[in-house]
Amino acid sequence: MPPEAKALLRTSGINAGYGTMQVLWGVDLDVRAGETVLLLGANGAGKTTFLKTLVGLIEARNGSIVLADEDVTRTRSSDRMRRGMTYMSELAVFPDLSIEENILIGAQALGHARPQSRLEELYGLFPVLRDKRRDAASSLSGGQRKMLGIAKALAADPKLLVMDEPSAGLSPLFVKEVLRILGSLRERGLALLIAEQNIGFLEVATRVFVLEGGRIRFSGTVAEMADNEALRRAYFGLK
Repeated sequence: MPPEAKALLRTSGINAGYGTMQVLWGVDLDVRAGETVLLLGANGAGKTTFLKTLVGLIEARNGSIVLADEDVTRTRSSDRMRRGMTYMSELAVFPDLSIEENILIGAQALGHARPQSRLEELYGLFPVLRDKRRDAASSLSGGQRKMLGIAKALAADPKLLVMDEPSAGLSPLFVKEVLRILGSLRERGLALLIAEQNIGFLEVATRVFVLEGGRIRFSGTVAEMADNEALRRAYFGLK
């Protein structure tokens, strides 16, 4: 991704938290069109709080969020979705609904023109979901639920997919499958922002931001991160 590429998403000076507890402190981050950005950090670093602020589930106390040249800092989550940003939480799906119902909920942002055709496109990408389309999401394995969560988030045909811990609860085999799918989405030109603590996701990243204690401690390419001695010890040295 060339450094002069235009930012699809840019946050500046984001402060956020819960009640009297501040979690985020001046977070600056950007995602360029078509690139994959990894937000790397340990549990409690503030990753989920940042993503929820980004998509409008938590109100930013200070700072700005600009999506496709529009300031969306004070807009509703639904408006941000209509502007091209969708969110896949760690839970990802509605377990009591069927697979097809989950995907159609995700497609609501498209209006009534394309949901069925989008459904068929996604079944082509995730054939295991087509075979189980009438089954409850709760009947799926952990890895299959993650596939459904990705399909549900993609149903709105977003420009930017924001993902919270897509590896959570998955076996190493299913993590590899998620990485394969994310690689194929990147090849299709979809921008991805992935919050993770699993360094395996560096293999699909264009750039990486390291969040620690609610502050960005590093931003740069994966190679630049590997060259940083402190980060190499903290992350690449993990067994």
